[in-house]
Amino acid sequence: MVIDFFLPFRYLLFLFFVLVLPATAVHAQTRADCLICHSDPDMMMVKDGKEVSLAVDETSLNRSPHAKLTCVACHTGFDADNIPHKDPITPVNCTTCHSDAGRKHAFHPEMIRATGTNGKPATSCKSCHGTHDIVSPKVPGSKFHSSNLTNSCGLCHSTVSRTYFHSAHAAAAAEGVKGAPSCLTCHRNDITRVRPGRDLAQLKIAQEKMCLSCHLDDPDVRARTAPTAGFIAAYEKSVHGAALLQANAKAANCVDCHGSHEVAKGTEPSAKINKKNTPETCGTCHADVAREFTESAHSIAVSKGNRDAPVCTDCHGEHNILSHLDPRSPVAPLNVSGKVCSPCHSSLALSEKYGLDSDRFKTFSDSYHGLASRAGSLEVANCASCHGVHNIKSSSDPTSMIHKDNLAKTCGSCHPGANERFGIGSVHVNVRSKEEDPLLYWIATAYLIMIVSIIGGMAAHNIADFIRKSRRKLLIRRGIVHEAHMGHHLYVRMTLSERIQHGTLAASFILLVITGFMLRYPEAWWVVSLRNLSDSVFDLRGLVHRIAAVIIVGASLYHIYYIRFTERGRELIRDLLPRWQDVRDTVAVVRYNFGFSKEKPRLGRFSYIEKSEYWALVWGTVVMGATGVIMWFDNTFIGILTKLGYDVARVIHFYEAWLATLAILVWHFYYVMFNPDTYPINFAFWTGTITEHEMAEEHPLELEEVKKKQKEQGMIAVTPSEAGKTRKPRK
Repeated sequence: MVIDFFLPFRYLLFLFFVLVLPATAVHAQTRADCLICHSDPDMMMVKDGKEVSLAVDETSLNRSPHAKLTCVACHTGFDADNIPHKDPITPVNCTTCHSDAGRKHAFHPEMIRATGTNGKPATSCKSCHGTHDIVSPKVPGSKFHSSNLTNSCGLCHSTVSRTYFHSAHAAAAAEGVKGAPSCLTCHRNDITRVRPGRDLAQLKIAQEKMCLSCHLDDPDVRARTAPTAGFIAAYEKSVHGAALLQANAKAANCVDCHGSHEVAKGTEPSAKINKKNTPETCGTCHADVAREFTESAHSIAVSKGNRDAPVCTDCHGEHNILSHLDPRSPVAPLNVSGKVCSPCHSSLALSEKYGLDSDRFKTFSDSYHGLASRAGSLEVANCASCHGVHNIKSSSDPTSMIHKDNLAKTCGSCHPGANERFGIGSVHVNVRSKEEDPLLYWIATAYLIMIVSIIGGMAAHNIADFIRKSRRKLLIRRGIVHEAHMGHHLYVRMTLSERIQHGTLAASFILLVITGFMLRYPEAWWVVSLRNLSDSVFDLRGLVHRIAAVIIVGASLYHIYYIRFTERGRELIRDLLPRWQDVRDTVAVVRYNFGFSKEKPRLGRFSYIEKSEYWALVWGTVVMGATGVIMWFDNTFIGILTKLGYDVARVIHFYEAWLATLAILVWHFYYVMFNPDTYPINFAFWTGTITEHEMAEEHPLELEEVKKKQKEQGMIAVTPSEAGKTRKPRK
């Protein structure tokens, strides 16, 4: 044991200053008075069996924020005349001056209940700030200066401190980046606990607001972070942000996805938002989906290091994730194929890199499913309907929805009663590929050849006809050619029954063309204009198309009755039967129109023009009707004819529609409207009659025959006021 021989002298010195100095002079005790004894570095006391130093380093005290205070300002209740001064000693109460300490130290919630005296480390001012050696946090190098704050906090929070030191925040702080956060940047906000009056949802909202206070509201931080302000702000409008604002505590906030102390850039392998870790991060809330995704082809590719394969955020988005029921969401039924699947599966770079077919989206878009989806149908199948959502697998995987053994079940989810024949044929039909779909390719090619040759021939024929007739009209107008004078009689061309048949046929055909091409070309300007009228236009389109189909078939059946069981009808079909004379007339007209002959051919009641149009209409009605029925009752006919048979019908229906439409526009419309001899229109479809002049120009042989019969019977053609009737000649 070391014996302090000077201890009695120290006590005598102390008594001298206390007792010998004039006791009658009442004065405040100064810091110098205290330091007479407490400046001795060896001064100590024994407390709880331990030696406790009572020395005060005046130099440290002079550097502290308390340098101007006297000792008794903090050490209250001391009597300088007593040695020891007081037993028990009154603890120093920091809150006497620092009454707002609890509020400023919200990161230590216990401070709210603290008395300001020394206590547990979490509630003790002394344990953090020290005693007489307190240094202001503003002083560089001080314990709680921003440069040392993390180390100082780490003295107690060592595990958290180690985590933080590997974060993006710590890296920025170490580089001296302006706005880089330290412990207190975040924790001076009340963001760590649920307490009475504030539930978990409110805590999460507070955490979100705290993150946004830097990443959105601080220009220094916002300027250095890669995501734009709009990207960050989008969170509050996302499905997560909206749910959180509605007090759903299960909704993810910034901390749930990015972490707290371990926040790292997405490029870091350890980051929770790193592509490889994203499924696990999302899986903390969406466990079932994560398990399903883990078995998918995409997840397997990601686990092998393929950064091109998608994870949750590639499809759903990041801060702007929306519900799949929201029409703005990329995974909404109308968007998933075009906005989610297409960017990867239509990419030429990815298709070459991984051997994928780059035309899958194109062939889907051209299918009925794709066309209906582009037109706004919410019920029609999209990519996810067949391939799955989170459980997408290769077609060679026996558990895949598109494996050949599972196609009937997959198709059956939309097509009740689907059998194995639904899987016979290409799913992604490509009529442009001779290798993938040879039958469909040759059917389409044959139709294209027919369309070009037939419609091209019609156009050439009509152009020559127009030029020849126009020149003749000009010569007549100039008086070079004299036109024969004709009477004002009208001749019956179409009876009322025939006009009704024609009108029904024309109306239903036009409706079929419009509603059919609306499906095939949903983004055409005129289709978009119609769709903008109402959200139900697409559903109405399908209904109108089927009604028009029933009407045209009904009109065709009535026409069969008409030509079979009425005298006028039987005469009509006899006159419409093709004859060799029609071939000779065709050659003669072509020679005349192209200037190889000066004599205009004389045609009868129905020329090769009307006959070709009539029999083309019969052919088209049969073909369109048969293929239309197959497409209408797809479930039944795919089960009978296979998927390939259905696709054959669909291809024929489409190209036949184009052939029929172009034939009407180029052939029929020309002869009833743009033909110089009938311009601006032939009104026979409305009045049922044509003039004697029109008869002489277009049907001279019929006119001669009619006049011959009239002469034999003593009759003449009707006048305009007696259209459709016959009577005796006027005197």
